[in-house]
Amino acid sequence: MNRMTSLLTLLAALAFALSPLLSSGFNGFAPDQFPVPQDNPPVQPAGYAFAIWGLIYLWLIAGALFGIWDRATDPDWEPMRPALIVSLVIGAGWIPVAQLSPLWATLLIWAMLGTAVLTLWRAGEADHLWLRGPIALYAGWLTAASCVALGLLLAGYGYVTAQIAAYLGIGLALALGLAVQAMRPDTPAYPAAVIWALVGVLISNLDPLNWSVSALAILGIGLLGWRMIVNMRQPETFV
Repeated sequence: MNRMTSLLTLLAALAFALSPLLSSGFNGFAPDQFPVPQDNPPVQPAGYAFAIWGLIYLWLIAGALFGIWDRATDPDWEPMRPALIVSLVIGAGWIPVAQLSPLWATLLIWAMLGTAVLTLWRAGEADHLWLRGPIALYAGWLTAASCVALGLLLAGYGYVTAQIAAYLGIGLALALGLAVQAMRPDTPAYPAAVIWALVGVLISNLDPLNWSVSALAILGIGLLGWRMIVNMRQPETFV
């Protein structure tokens, strides 16, 4: 059974990574997908930030390959695999859904986040590079992306203004980020991914300057970065 789940993990990672190539791709929700069009929403990071997906795809595949090759029956690896498989399978079908419905896409990305955080919780303490690292980066980016999607949904359906949606989205991402960081202080890739997203939000709000959203993003960067540095000084971080 261990060898089967390790193989399924690799297949799920490959399907997830290939999904953008098997569809027309996804460059963010179109403004007119919402009743209230979302043009340059302040909650959304600058476009370059989404390039992190390339690293996430490659690192997840590399970790799954290492898991088959040398950790197929390792007790540090097996408990996390079912939740990771579920998350990646959902992710493999996410782009077509996002092109049709921001609402369903938001629900699915939160399901991806929940299973990714569960995966990180269940991951063993060994093999930072191949086990904890890729899962942490994946979960960290999903933390930010799911909060961005929720913010777009709230503003796009007129529940709050785009500015309030940015406060809510960034604040929620920071709260979740700090909570998961406290849960797994041995995974610096997790806060690094959230910080990457917050830097993207900061850049997108500099011209024209949206000082309050920029200040909130800077606060999040500072808090997550400080805790990451403190945790990285612990010798067990890179086991």
